[in-house]
Amino acid sequence: MKYEDYSWDFRHADTKELTHCIHAYPAMMIPQIARRLLRKYGSSSELLFDPYCGSGTSLLEANMININAIGADLNPLARLIANTKTTPIDMQTLDLYLKDFHDYSFNFQFNIRQSFSIVIPQFDNINFWFNENTLKKLALIKKYIDNIKLPKVKNFFLIAFSETVRESSLTKKSEFKLVRIPEEKREVFNPDSFGIMLAKLSRNKQGLANFIQQKRNSAFSKIYDFNTVHSMPKNLVSDESIDIVITSPPYGDSRTTVAYGQYSRLANQWMGIKNASSIDKSLMGGVKYHADFNFDSAHLRKILEKINHQDSKRGKEVESFFIDYKNSIDNVSKTIKRKGIVCYVVGNRTVKDINIPMDLITQDFFENNGFGHLETIIRNIPNKRMPSENSPSNIPGKKSTTMKNEFIVVFEKH
Repeated sequence: MKYEDYSWDFRHADTKELTHCIHAYPAMMIPQIARRLLRKYGSSSELLFDPYCGSGTSLLEANMININAIGADLNPLARLIANTKTTPIDMQTLDLYLKDFHDYSFNFQFNIRQSFSIVIPQFDNINFWFNENTLKKLALIKKYIDNIKLPKVKNFFLIAFSETVRESSLTKKSEFKLVRIPEEKREVFNPDSFGIMLAKLSRNKQGLANFIQQKRNSAFSKIYDFNTVHSMPKNLVSDESIDIVITSPPYGDSRTTVAYGQYSRLANQWMGIKNASSIDKSLMGGVKYHADFNFDSAHLRKILEKINHQDSKRGKEVESFFIDYKNSIDNVSKTIKRKGIVCYVVGNRTVKDINIPMDLITQDFFENNGFGHLETIIRNIPNKRMPSENSPSNIPGKKSTTMKNEFIVVFEKH
């Protein structure tokens, strides 16, 4: 059954409630979708799994109704956001640190203390993305965070710092990919990094307080960095242990769809993450397969034939993504209990002006793993955090508008 339902649009819903407010992230699933799916299909669930958890929307929503959750993501920033979103902190302890940081910021901005030592981190193109004055301010903020001893509090500050880094950088804030602002704007750009940091901390504290107040249970989330494409560590997620999966997987490789790695790069570099500039290569479709692959999906074979007819190179890139996607679904399928539920929220992207039916391909892959298709709900995406344009042709400067609908595809394991 496949149908359009405008009640899933959530056009006027507050998507920033609780700790969902603490950090923007590309193509975030709005919490209302996960919440409604949990109410409809997860009433008796005890354990949720999100194999591409991103900023942790499904994990938080599961925890709010006393369901434990496991998430996996290859992006260190995504894991940090998801972990911080789902972790309560003693508010009195947090308030002490917030007051101390406010004093630290005040002392710097009004030059009350002159003994600030500054160590600027070293990574490629740091001076390309930040002006000299901003580098000093960010280094001072990072110095304060490095001296926080409590991991939960440190993570809370790092999340605010991540957004501060992005807003203080010489990047176009409307772009997920790294694009530098024009020269005339760079010359007058002088962000108040301490003010940005304080504003993020204040907003995040309110979200955390609401989360703690409304979460009346002991449910928790565990977030890992394993790659579901390659394997499923049974010591972390054993076979037939999961009651429900709610996730929004990538729609294609990051280079031509949503640049998760580029969006996160500067923050990851400031936080000392190794290989921060190559995260996109580790994501689905990041590595190109050269051998031909025979998919057990008539929908995908038909699409690949059309794309290859126009551009064999692009066809191989799309094929490489779907090899990874299929392998991931094969591995995820093993973790689901009999009668367990899987909900994949997907979008149908366009390559070479050819629409790729991600919902139907996903259905083929799960049915091949012993799942029955329950329904596909078509919804508009007015609130989805996605770029307004992408590069489906992979030609510099040539862009196309992104999808306006997404598909909530639901399965049950036989």
